[in-house]
Order: sequence, then structure tokens, then C-alpha cells
Amino acid sequence: MAPYPGMLRAACRPVRSFLQRSWNRFLNRLDPPVLILLYHRVTTLAADPQQLAVSPENFRDQMRHLRDSFPLVGLGDDWGSPRETAIAVTFDDGYADNCREALPILEETGVPATFFVGTGSLGTREEFWWDELERLLLEPGEYPERFTLEDDARGVSWPTASPGQRTVLYGDLHRLMKTVDTPCRASWMRRLRDWSGKGDSGRESHRPLDFRELARLAQSPLVSIGAHTVTHPCLSALTAERQREEITASKMRLEEVLGRSVTLFSYPFGGRRDYTRTSEALCREAGFVRVASNFPGLVHRWTNPYALPRRLVRNWDRETFAIHLERFLYR
Repeated sequence: MAPYPGMLRAACRPVRSFLQRSWNRFLNRLDPPVLILLYHRVTTLAADPQQLAVSPENFRDQMRHLRDSFPLVGLGDDWGSPRETAIAVTFDDGYADNCREALPILEETGVPATFFVGTGSLGTREEFWWDELERLLLEPGEYPERFTLEDDARGVSWPTASPGQRTVLYGDLHRLMKTVDTPCRASWMRRLRDWSGKGDSGRESHRPLDFRELARLAQSPLVSIGAHTVTHPCLSALTAERQREEITASKMRLEEVLGRSVTLFSYPFGGRRDYTRTSEALCREAGFVRVASNFPGLVHRWTNPYALPRRLVRNWDRETFAIHLERFLYR
């Protein structure tokens, strides 16, 4: 009897994996790469549905491992032709804990880092929309039995009596809100606040950077600051003109606040479908020289500087972190 296609694929998988690792090792010897790591937060949270936070203890151990094991570079440095694999550390969004928790550890360990800061929330006490969505839907409490979202394009209703039902709603709304522009998202959030009765008071634990904290970050010789749009939209869902507004306005605002040129940028969300060739062209037009994405890969000399791959880091202890680094480099 002939083997099923699934059986053939399963049998070939170890061979493909071996060939891929061998090819990656060859490329890394031919041109030692830079591995860019992506962080968001350094703090301890009671709930973290997006898994964005690394505890201070684990972050310290991770930075010590990097310091002890690899050459370290800043994203804005002239990398030249590295003689061995190097690591660059980056942070997205601009949470206050980047200054309170991450910076002291970076300075303690001597690890350089780039912080990509969204300017729309800078200096406010407003939570980022994904954090507010979590607060409005996932915190313990009493909720109405249904939530209905109605506008010109949608009319959808969800049961919400149980925590499991609200978790489903959270996931659905997170996906929907990622694809709409800021006014529509703001309207939906107002509706959610009214529905939940929780209001718009942001949590200190989820606060964005204020201007003093941004200045403290920028003063560190280990730190470079990059732009991350104004309102954190999915750029591929916007017109070219709206993309230009988000990209250039964030650059100009940071340059105004910092009094220096800003030449680094990262795409919100950053997946391959979250930005377009137009986004890349607009970043080049705005004067950015390196732009970070959020998909797996390594940076070689031939890598597109307007679509630099990064690897997302989770809340791993040192041993687990080391295992993942090995996978990042050779798989």
C-alpha cells in the first residue's frame, strides 16, 4: 500500500530540518549575522494575555547571558562586517517600565538597546488599546450577558456572562481592532467602556513613558530611540497618505522632544502582512535608515534594511533563553 501524503511529509520533516540547519550554519559562517531580539515590557503582571512582559529577574539573567556569550551591537551602530554573530536588543511601544525596570538592568550589564516609542500615548496616562481591552474584558467582576458591536460595516453580538466567553470576545476584538483605523477603534473602545461600566482610568502598571522618562532613556549612552508611529495602527490597513502621516509625524515629534535626529523605526505589529512595500518606501522617504519588523530571521549583509527580522523574547529563565537563542540562530 502506498504511504499517505501525510506520512511522507512526516518522514521528510527531520531531513528538511537537518538541511535547513546545515544551510543556516553555512550562511552564518559565510556572513556572520546580527540577531535582533524584540522585547516589550520588563515587569511582573498578574495577567499578561499577550505575553509581552519579562520579569525583572529573568530579564537580568537574559542580559547577563548575552553579555557573557555574544558580541553586542546597537541597532543604530555601524555594524560593518561582523566577524562573529552579534546580538541587538530592541523594545517596542514605550512602556514606563522600560525606564523603571529595563534601563537599570541594561546599565548594570552594559547591554545596548533601542527603544521604539509610539508618540500618541507619550506623556499620557492612557493605556495602550490592547491593554485597555484586557482591563475592560478580562478583569474579575460582573458583566452584562452580551456585547453587541454595531456600526456601518458590522453587527456582531457575543455572549459575555462567563470568563471563557469574555476571553473569546477579547480575542475577536483584538483581531478586529488591529485592522481598523484609529477613529473606528476609539469609537469601539468608548462603547466597551460604557458597556462594562469601568471607565477610562488607566492603570499605573500599564502606563506609557512620560517625557521625563523618555529623556532619562535618551541620556543613556547605551540607548538609542526609534519611532513607532503615532497611534500604533496596522499600516497595511491604511491608505498611503495615512501611513505617511503616522510614520512622519512620529519621527518629527520625537525629534522635537529629543532635539536630535531619529533614524530608526519599527512597524507596529510588524508581521509580513502588517505593512507593505509602500510602508517601506515611506520609511525610506522619511529618512529612516533601519526599520525593524516582527518575523523570524537573521540580519545579513544582503537583508533589506527596511524589513529587518526580529525574534520575540518571552518570560524565559536563563537556561530556556539560551536554548531559544540556539534555535533562533540555526533554525
